Amino acid sequence: MHILKLREGEEFIKLGQALKATGLVDSGIDAKEVIMQGLVLVDGEVETRRGRKLYDGAEVEFDGDKISIQQ
Repeated sequence: MHILKLREGEEFIKLGQALKATGLVDSGIDAKEVIMQGLVLVDGEVETRRGRKLYDGAEVEFDGDKISIQQ
């Protein structure tokens, strides 16, 4: 599991940015493709918006990996 800490003063990170920041995808284009294909889950549900805001406590799943968003 990857733990992604939000930066000081940030309330959220966007889904595409989280996938890139943890190295689960190589680029924003790759993030867009896997998200639009319905391959990414946020809190257990398929998410197709790469701009989805992820707040403290959110969990993302992709390709057998998990990301936990923490403040």
